[in-house]
Amino acid sequence: MTNSIALVLALLIIGAITADVMLYGTEHLIFLGKRFAELLEWIAFWR
Repeated sequence: MTNSIALVLALLIIGAITADVMLYGTEHLIFLGKRFAELLEWIAFWR
């Protein structure tokens, strides 16, 4: 992955999160963050 592709992907992700917060608030981001942490823990277990 080149630096330009990584930069574009990062900007897309940040833009999507910003739009999501502006439209729907931050309550579900906490839920998704907790679920993502559980997923990372589960993946680390299988490593």
